Amino acid sequence: MAEETVLTEGSSFMDPFKGLLLTYFMPESCYDEFFLNFNFLYVPCLKIVLSKGLGIGIILGSVMVKLPQIIKLMGAKSAEGLSFQTVLLELLAITGTMAYSIANKFPFSAWGEALFLMLQTVAIGFLIQHYGGRTSRGVLFLVVFIGLLVLVLSPVTPMPVVTYLQASNMPAIIIGRLIQAASNLRNGHTGQLSAVSVFLLFAGSLARIFTSVQETGDTLMAFTYVISSACNGVIALQVLYYWNSSPERKKKKKKSE
Repeated sequence: MAEETVLTEGSSFMDPFKGLLLTYFMPESCYDEFFLNFNFLYVPCLKIVLSKGLGIGIILGSVMVKLPQIIKLMGAKSAEGLSFQTVLLELLAITGTMAYSIANKFPFSAWGEALFLMLQTVAIGFLIQHYGGRTSRGVLFLVVFIGLLVLVLSPVTPMPVVTYLQASNMPAIIIGRLIQAASNLRNGHTGQLSAVSVFLLFAGSLARIFTSVQETGDTLMAFTYVISSACNGVIALQVLYYWNSSPERKKKKKKSE
């Protein structure tokens, strides 16, 4: 009788734990492999758990990945060094990925960060216009983007159009990052570009290559993140190169000359 009580208590403790694992981290076959067969080195299941864990980590990180950039803009009350064209192209890429993932019913852990990155990128786009003295354009930008987003996510938009949006991510990402890189090169500094946000985006896009292959098996998604990682890496290298350069120091240097 005592043994039955212990078993009941143990199982009641394990039920929520098992439910959590099965919901977010692994299928039941992997749960059995790990916790019934104690085969903790079973590679196929390790890949699944690693992919799920990375995916959830990326989503949680994405909630704050661009907050340093937003805070830096608001603190400086300036958007110097940031390209609005880059923001538009980045929004195209993010929205395309989100629409394509939803249409294909990919798990949220495979694309969820796109939702939070989209919201933060829209805020940055508005702030660039606002601090550039074009607040009315910023409001128009918000209205137009929300309208287009609703249209793209609605059943009215055919699947070939959504697939085309995802395919257009690669040129959009490349062109957007090249515009930002050229702006940094021309200015001789990275302006109000946040190093924290840049490095987090680079790390996140690298991790997404693995999770896309593992969770979606979609070549287009995986290749998009390969391109994104390469382009984010270029901006990250520029941040390191111009680490001690700033608009203020550049102005002081010109005055001294």
